[in-house]
Amino acid sequence: MSIAARREDFPLLATQMHGHRLAYLDSAATSQKPRAVLDAVRRYYEEDNANVHRGVYELAARATQDYEDARETISSFIGAAAEEIVFTRGTTESINLVARSYGEKVLGPGTNVVTSAAEHHSNLLPWQQAAWAHGAEVRYVALAPDGSVSPDALAEVVDAGTRVVALAHASNVMGTVADISAAAEIAHAYGAVLAVDAAQSVPHRPIDVRALGADFLSFSGHKMCGPTGIGALFGRADLLAAMQPVYYGGEMIEEVTLQGATWKETPWRFEGGTPNIAGAVGMAAAADYLRSVGMEAIHEHEVELANYLAQRIREVPGVVVYGPKGQRDSGVVTFNLDGVHAHDLATALDTEGVCVRAGHHCCQPLMRQLQASSTARASVYLYNDREDVDQLVDALVKAKEFFHRVAR
Repeated sequence: MSIAARREDFPLLATQMHGHRLAYLDSAATSQKPRAVLDAVRRYYEEDNANVHRGVYELAARATQDYEDARETISSFIGAAAEEIVFTRGTTESINLVARSYGEKVLGPGTNVVTSAAEHHSNLLPWQQAAWAHGAEVRYVALAPDGSVSPDALAEVVDAGTRVVALAHASNVMGTVADISAAAEIAHAYGAVLAVDAAQSVPHRPIDVRALGADFLSFSGHKMCGPTGIGALFGRADLLAAMQPVYYGGEMIEEVTLQGATWKETPWRFEGGTPNIAGAVGMAAAADYLRSVGMEAIHEHEVELANYLAQRIREVPGVVVYGPKGQRDSGVVTFNLDGVHAHDLATALDTEGVCVRAGHHCCQPLMRQLQASSTARASVYLYNDREDVDQLVDALVKAKEFFHRVAR
């Protein structure tokens, strides 16, 4: 894969930052968008813009076709059926939908939800709130030293009272990757479902929901080269069919009377109101773009580059790198520089054209276990190369020298 040629597909990467080449290393937060996606969104607004599932005129029919074609594209991208894809605003809304609707159906006194302290708040708060609202228990699987969730540790907390196991496929902080297939076997052995936060995996590796054994799987468009404000929930068809909608309004109904209402079939019963049509079109264009590059090639490139990144950062004295000590399997590398707050470090790196994330990464319970108030995080994607990594390390060395001079 020619990274130099690939970078040219992303207009923003051609810009400079503070007089330096832009080294964008924050794709775990949001990815850059290729021209193919920008063109698809613009084309929709310029040529097909109308509301969906309502009008009988040609323009409305074309908009509806665009929207439902996008659903087909996204479903095939993860090995699902089209009727198993619900469009949402993103991973957060997808998880909330499952926690509220499915959680209401299965949670109650004597039941429990199993998750971990390494979860993003978007995969922790919805399940905490759903469990507590219905008198259920929240259980936390013990983390390995590298922040990963092992099948053995998971098996220790799942039991006959477990109704949901909610885990991230790939950690947005530690860079660890969970054995989702093993987790599915453990959950299913007790009749529980496995709800997967795939925000950090769907954009970066081949995903087949059937092979994984996931019952629910949530992901976002903006992390996979698509627009913001659009995402998808995969739910097994039988589970979605048994769930009630959580938003009520136009187009999600079969019939409304003054005494009640009946709902459309899934997935439309969960998509009340005017959806983000252009977002769905853009997300589908992103999936097509990623597929044209090759998801296996993207994953291999990221793994090679992330391991190079971890190695180079460790060469800087005073830097602590979190997560796996050996071979990494994702593009996330989180670190700190002794004596320097992560926010100050990220600001210093920015002056050298390097973009990294800093803070608790919406994982405050994990930060407490790491005994760190915040960390810096670099994350690579298909458009990054070793020059980006070297630029980061050079900037890190300069930042260290600056802060040590200030401290003296």
